Amino acid sequence: MTFQSAATARKRSSSASPTKQFMSWGRYPTGIHNYVHRPAWNDQIAAVLETAPPASLLPYGLGRSYGDSCLNLDRELVDCRRLNRLLAFDESTGVLRCEAGMSFADIIDVFLPKGWFLPVTPGTQFITVGGAIANDVHGKNHHSAGTFGAHIHRLGVHRSDDRLIVCSPEENSGIFRATIGGLGLTGIIAWADIQMRRVEGPWIDAELIPFQSLASFLDLSRESDDQFEYTVAWLDCFAGRNPRGIFFRGNHAKENSRRFRRKDGPALPFALPGWLLNKYSVKAFNTAYYHIQVRKKGPALMDYDSFFYPLDSVRRCNLLYGKHGFLQYQCVIPESNIQAFEELLDRIARSGMGSFLGVLKQFGSAPAAGMLSFPRPGLTLALDFAMKGEKTLQLMRSLDDVVQQSGGALYPAKDSRMSPALFEASFPRWRSFASYVDPKMSSSFWRRVTEAQ
Repeated sequence: MTFQSAATARKRSSSASPTKQFMSWGRYPTGIHNYVHRPAWNDQIAAVLETAPPASLLPYGLGRSYGDSCLNLDRELVDCRRLNRLLAFDESTGVLRCEAGMSFADIIDVFLPKGWFLPVTPGTQFITVGGAIANDVHGKNHHSAGTFGAHIHRLGVHRSDDRLIVCSPEENSGIFRATIGGLGLTGIIAWADIQMRRVEGPWIDAELIPFQSLASFLDLSRESDDQFEYTVAWLDCFAGRNPRGIFFRGNHAKENSRRFRRKDGPALPFALPGWLLNKYSVKAFNTAYYHIQVRKKGPALMDYDSFFYPLDSVRRCNLLYGKHGFLQYQCVIPESNIQAFEELLDRIARSGMGSFLGVLKQFGSAPAAGMLSFPRPGLTLALDFAMKGEKTLQLMRSLDDVVQQSGGALYPAKDSRMSPALFEASFPRWRSFASYVDPKMSSSFWRRVTEAQ
């Protein structure tokens, strides 16, 4: 099956718009204004790069990064959403070539009915291929498949100094490894060759198992790693050093007789009032959620939407945290320093600023696909906190201290306030990466974590 290439299509002019306000998925920070370029075809990107001042541009996809890695304060964005074409697919190998603005949702819509699925997916399908590469996203199968970047065979990258570069692990390997996890700073990704994986259909053989301690979670992870492709846990962040939670594990099912139809869920019409989010309401939610899931424990046949993307069922769910937005805190701590992880959980519980979403996962030992890839062996925790000013920021700094002292790291795609010192500790090779940054590229995140160093 081959699709029409953009290179053979009629050229069209790029459109651009005056200054417009952009926000990331966390809706914090605010007040980010940009001049926006909206190329419709890849051959228009060269003109955008040629005329841009130094350190002025950043590619932008669907804006699902939580902090400011997708923002470029008072500078320029290149909106890549119209660069979303399927270019080719080899049915014998499962290699898909598509433009970087193609969304995971659209890929699934086309290829799941044909028996193919994404090799790695995070907790939302509403991201672009370019964004997935730039943040080297991970998912529930990191222990078995590594990150998304590990399944990229080749890339085409527009650079202001070299035009279009084709790169792979063998060809222009430096720019290849810098672009994977490179936060959009190495250039504008034109297309990617993705190794898809065979599946029988849209169903997952899943199992839900309650646990009552961190030790129990670790035992479940070790027990499940060889038998299940996907593992992850929800935990009650109010439980402190010995958290209770629900362990989810699953494999693609052979069952293919049931019909599946995706349902669009409701949308939050407005940001919820901040007073609804307090330690009592969040604690009550966590308690109710835990007991509801306990009643569902055991094997279950789940559709892929419910298993991989439960939050996608509520559109604009980022409004749940109120008009001031929220911060997601995702860290990884080496498993050898389990005491530090317990301290992290204790500080969160004592703060009274718990989260509806508490995601716990044991990363595997797969080597990093990119120079700035976040996943590494250890325990990763992701939590959402409503932005309530200095009180919230003070908690974040307290958690930073634990992460840095433990030899852990923070995930740039989820961050809007880590210090240059913590970035240095999380990514000690960032200066080697910096030599691959395109002269015309920059971002609010990059300037924040590097310009003071």
